[in-house]
Amino acid sequence: MDHCQEQSKNFLVSRIGQEEDFRFRGNDGVGWVSVVIPALNAAGTLPGCLAALRLGAGVILEVIVVDGGSKDGTVTCAVGANVFNAPAGRGGQMRVGIAAARGKILLLLHADTALGADWAEAVATADPEKAGYFRFRLDSPRRAARVIEWCVACRCRWFGLPYGDQGLLISKALLARVGGMPDLPLLEDVALARRLRGRLAPLGADAVTSAARYERDGFLRRPLRNLFCLALYFAGVPPRIIRRIYG
Repeated sequence: MDHCQEQSKNFLVSRIGQEEDFRFRGNDGVGWVSVVIPALNAAGTLPGCLAALRLGAGVILEVIVVDGGSKDGTVTCAVGANVFNAPAGRGGQMRVGIAAARGKILLLLHADTALGADWAEAVATADPEKAGYFRFRLDSPRRAARVIEWCVACRCRWFGLPYGDQGLLISKALLARVGGMPDLPLLEDVALARRLRGRLAPLGADAVTSAARYERDGFLRRPLRNLFCLALYFAGVPPRIIRRIYG
């Protein structure tokens, strides 16, 4: 068993308390959701993302990982997924995955996000006429992480602006009606959320995102930088320029 498979198996053991076959078995045609995951140098987090999906594999038709030119072995970690390649940039990568998807329902997910154990039930009971997003959580015990989670919940409640690290469940038909996935290198999630204003609904499950970037950049500095980038976007600054600031 290679390192990526071992990571995935360990994640399953920690989540459900027993060993299970680490292979993804959602490609047998019984599910109806196509999961699309853009990835770039995500070998450290992709195994956990995929392992969490296996906990609810019954609703999944296929998992598509679109790699943006990773140098860390991300592709070898995409165990059980259909892998495509595209130039780096989440919007463009997602467009490639969406075009390849066979399901009528899409679940757009970041490679550093692991859905909670009850995610499949939330998906199965979601309103197909709306786009659904999960509760944002960080995998950190720090108090600052809880503050950030509260701020995200307020942003979603007051402004209807979930980010991509909360996942997005959306039908192909609805996505087409709002103009498809924006082909942006950054803030494609914000652009899409604005198009979906009034058609967004929370889902009753968590999306647990890696706190590594907050640990590295600071639990205060990173949110402030994100807010600054968002302000630039609303001011009309091109995303390609914002991307340089975002890093």
